[in-house]
Amino acid sequence: MYFSFRFSFLKDGGLKIDNVTKADSGTYTCTAENQFGKANGTTHLVVTEPTRITLAPSNMDVSVGESVILPCQAQHDPLLDIMFTWYFKEALTDFKKDGSHFEKVGGSSSGDLMIRNIQLTHSGKYVCMVHTGVDSVSSAAELIVRGSPVPPGYVKVEEITDTTAQLSWKEDTDNHSPVISYAIQARTPFSVGWQTVTTVPEVIDGKTHTATVVELNPWVEYEFRVVASNKIGGGEPSLPSEKVITEEADVVILVLVLMVLMVCVLIFMVLVIQLVAQVPLLEVLPVPEELQNGEGFGYVVDFRPLGVTNWLQTVVTSPDTPRYVFRNESIMPFSPDEVKVGVYNNRGEGPFSPVTTVFSAEEETYNAPTEVSAHSLSSSEIEVLWNTIPWKLSNGHLLGYEVRYWVSVEEQESSSKVRVAGNENSARLRGLKSNLAYYAAVRAYKSAGTGPFSATVNATTKKTPPSQPPGNVVWNATDTKVLLNWEQVKAMENESEVTGYKVFYRTSSQNSMQVLNTNQTSAELVLPFQEDYIIEVKATTDGGDGTSSEQIRIPRITSKLVGLSFPLTCVSVVTH
Repeated sequence: MYFSFRFSFLKDGGLKIDNVTKADSGTYTCTAENQFGKANGTTHLVVTEPTRITLAPSNMDVSVGESVILPCQAQHDPLLDIMFTWYFKEALTDFKKDGSHFEKVGGSSSGDLMIRNIQLTHSGKYVCMVHTGVDSVSSAAELIVRGSPVPPGYVKVEEITDTTAQLSWKEDTDNHSPVISYAIQARTPFSVGWQTVTTVPEVIDGKTHTATVVELNPWVEYEFRVVASNKIGGGEPSLPSEKVITEEADVVILVLVLMVLMVCVLIFMVLVIQLVAQVPLLEVLPVPEELQNGEGFGYVVDFRPLGVTNWLQTVVTSPDTPRYVFRNESIMPFSPDEVKVGVYNNRGEGPFSPVTTVFSAEEETYNAPTEVSAHSLSSSEIEVLWNTIPWKLSNGHLLGYEVRYWVSVEEQESSSKVRVAGNENSARLRGLKSNLAYYAAVRAYKSAGTGPFSATVNATTKKTPPSQPPGNVVWNATDTKVLLNWEQVKAMENESEVTGYKVFYRTSSQNSMQVLNTNQTSAELVLPFQEDYIIEVKATTDGGDGTSSEQIRIPRITSKLVGLSFPLTCVSVVTH
């Protein structure tokens, strides 16, 4: 054998081959000889192609919650088996333990790594190792995961006034995405949860930030927290600051705030001549404690009849008082009055709310509806009718009518009621028991109260419809019509008498049924049989429709079916 410079003998008799090529494949025999004789050994050398990574993972930049694939694909000699392994932060990846986030994808010839729902902890170096029986190669990539900022720390209230608070806080880790804004949230004992508040531009000194919260309410306890945001989104809020109380202020600021809210007090004037000592003149929404601006809070109420120059004034000292009662028997029902309300505290008075025109209460209703009647519609409904009461605007606004109904004199105290709005002259009583006498009376109602009841009327609900369905339904069809026959339904003693029947029918492609009424136990339907028909039959009574027969399906007519007659047991049954 010819030896080139790539071949050399080792001292122990071994053969070294440099820069092995495919041409070096073959059988090699080693022969040893001394004075005692010869010995030899043979081996076979197989030269394979080197393993190469053809698609390597690359550095990536992702956001929390995304999913990515780090590719790792290799070319190897077909004579060798290949295996892929991944290392994260120099530790072997356990796909069983971390299966909720890590998964190998791409089959046996690929070692791609999928990372689902990426978290901040997944930032770091990833290494793909490709192994065969004779060699191994690797490739690495850096994964940067960007997330919302870590909550700011050390939130402090540096200075407090009646309407402002100066805050400071320390910035924290931005999770690879710079903070672009801070939001300050505030909470009081009166608020529902945390609310974002208005601030003036912040000042940054190193990693310390300051901002001034404005438009706070005087004499209210506050605590604050800070939320940092970047391009990924808003982070978790910081821990709350210590609780502080804003200083007191004049009530003027309070009233201006109320005026911005459009209604400083909700006025509801309800004067009634006959009930003048029992009905409040003015109802207000009490001003919340957080808007009172200080101690000694109360209301000033001014009112006067429309067209009168001078105001009548009174003071309400309790801040929680929701109403003020004015007694004056000279005020006419449903007459216009002007009202305005102001507030005050120990620091002084505030301006009044805008003047609001309201009406005194309406006069009670003295008339009862007439010509009241009642009649049964079915086993569960009765209709009550009446003549409406003549009305005029000076009497106020008629809201509607109320129908009271009950079963017996003993149950009148626990009667039920139905109300109809406006000038309606009828009402339906629903959900009643069958074959039972009901009593009813009607009265008008408005904001001043209800009027007297009409005379009592009564009506008895119908008996229930028959529970027996039409039986033994048979049909005979041609290409243009179908003839139906069924057995007569006989009502039981406690059921309504049968007055006729309804045949419901539709094509298999339709959703709604058509109805044919008949007083016979047969019917003829003129139907072009271009598709299947679905049919059912019900008995009709004064108490309503009875139980339906089972639905039957009549197939589209062909020449083989024309003229045939089928009982119900021979046709398809369609379940509801």
